[in-house]
Amino acid sequence: MENSDENSSKKECNNPYDPNCMSSLKHWGEPPPESETNRLTKEATADCGWGRLIFGQTFSDPEKLADVIRQEERGRRDIAMYVRDPHVVISYAPQELFLDPSITYRLDFQNYSGKCLKIHGIKIREVESDDDEAAINAIYHAWGMVPTYEGFYSNALQNTAITVLVAEELNSGTIVGAITGVDHFQAFGDPDNGSSLWALAVDKQCRIPRIGETLVRELILLFMEKGRRFIDLSVMYTNKEAKALYNKLGFKQVPVYCIKTKNYINEPLFTGPEPDGKVNIYAGIIIDEARRRGIGIEILDAENGFFRLSFCGRSVTCRESLSELTSAVAMSRCDDKAVTRKVLEGAGLKTPSQVVVTESTDIKAFLATYSSVVIKPAKGEQGEGVYVDLRKENDVKYAIAKASQLCDKVIMEEYVHGEDLRIIVIDEEVVAAAVRRPASICGTGTHSIAELIEKQSRRRAKATRGESKIPLDEETQRCVESEEYSLDEILPKGKVIRVRKTANLHTGGTIHDVTSSLHPNLIEAAITGARELEIPVVGFDFLVPSVEGEDYVIIEANERPGLANHEPQPTAEKFIDLLFPQTRLSAQ
Repeated sequence: MENSDENSSKKECNNPYDPNCMSSLKHWGEPPPESETNRLTKEATADCGWGRLIFGQTFSDPEKLADVIRQEERGRRDIAMYVRDPHVVISYAPQELFLDPSITYRLDFQNYSGKCLKIHGIKIREVESDDDEAAINAIYHAWGMVPTYEGFYSNALQNTAITVLVAEELNSGTIVGAITGVDHFQAFGDPDNGSSLWALAVDKQCRIPRIGETLVRELILLFMEKGRRFIDLSVMYTNKEAKALYNKLGFKQVPVYCIKTKNYINEPLFTGPEPDGKVNIYAGIIIDEARRRGIGIEILDAENGFFRLSFCGRSVTCRESLSELTSAVAMSRCDDKAVTRKVLEGAGLKTPSQVVVTESTDIKAFLATYSSVVIKPAKGEQGEGVYVDLRKENDVKYAIAKASQLCDKVIMEEYVHGEDLRIIVIDEEVVAAAVRRPASICGTGTHSIAELIEKQSRRRAKATRGESKIPLDEETQRCVESEEYSLDEILPKGKVIRVRKTANLHTGGTIHDVTSSLHPNLIEAAITGARELEIPVVGFDFLVPSVEGEDYVIIEANERPGLANHEPQPTAEKFIDLLFPQTRLSAQ
């Protein structure tokens, strides 16, 4: 696509986005001039791993283009771009195709003067054949994106049209971001000499900012070096953060549209507005899955997460993952941590030593026996009122006083070292398992610990839609002081410290999927626990030396476990399977 020369009004206009430029129409689905047919591939597509990028301008027959779009494989997401007459194409299959509500942005390289960013501790490089494909796909899963198929990245190395860049954390060697670029000239001999950007994603758990921007800048420079003239991208119209980034880099909106096939992946884009009432992510993930299956939704109390699901004359009321299928007896067993322990211990499952605190409780003797203890209210959730790794009698008494403000019944328990493991059991099946790690910060050498906590808290809140934040309270101050720092001190560059002892998501903890690594003994213990509690949906909190080992203790059972943040495991799908088995994919 040639740009008009401002110094010559006689120069031929080849700008396809100038409404007065009729010559540009040759780039909108019509066959190219004879001089270009020897290098232009007709009916071209590019394999991007998550699906195909279909180049609409290389199709002369709109009906044939509609047929190609409809050939999308199950579990993939094909995108048809640069379609001259999208309304005509959709008319050939109006029940199967839809116009994607996204916006196309273009960066003309002749107007770009940006440079790459250098971020301490991060290296941007091209993907390699031995990279951890699962780690990259886990990042996509976390953002609700379609993962690539097995072996795609090895194939991409052999495809000159595809470039995949990754951001690698140097200290750990972990991949924390990825972006895909498509070279249109290499893909089909594009006479416009363009390129495009797809599948940009950064690990939600990453503490380092501006990785996404760095990946975009590196891809831009790569295509500039290859002699391409512009780069395009498609972004959902509601994605304010992404649009702000692209505007910052100089991208401009252009009238290019996407056509997609209607499927369960993109169903929210064509099913109409969501039910009235903004719910949290724990109710939202279930509601989204129900809508995908055509189940009716009624929001009863958005603030507290109550909603009703209806299908084929049957209704079930839920509060997030707690439904009518959980009996009052099962709920009461989980609601009181002392009762939970008694039931599990009676079934032969391992639990930590524990006493209910009374006036006659010998705190000093309990401390002498276990050296470190946990204080927590017998009833409560989200880590509120829980004090971990207490070693001094005065600290224990203080924690008891604070916990008793939340619940009359307070528990003192031996502190067991180990990984904090959450196992989700639905219908006597282990659906997901994740290690939860306490909130931590990494020093910059210029920011105080309090400032770092606030910055990390904002990032965690953004990644979890406000569910995960690090409170600047007495417990955070105690944890910082146990690391021999104060909140107003500057943390040395690269120094990492934990600022909470508990790993709860609501206090800034991070969650890491380990479902495939679970030892069979842990799976058996979780299923046995669910049976003994007689509960259909439950989240067990284990402490384990290793998720791959057989040793464990169970410290809690949650009757309303959060099903979000367990990507890529199908927690919401299994929950809806339990409530409405006739809507299972296998039953359709």
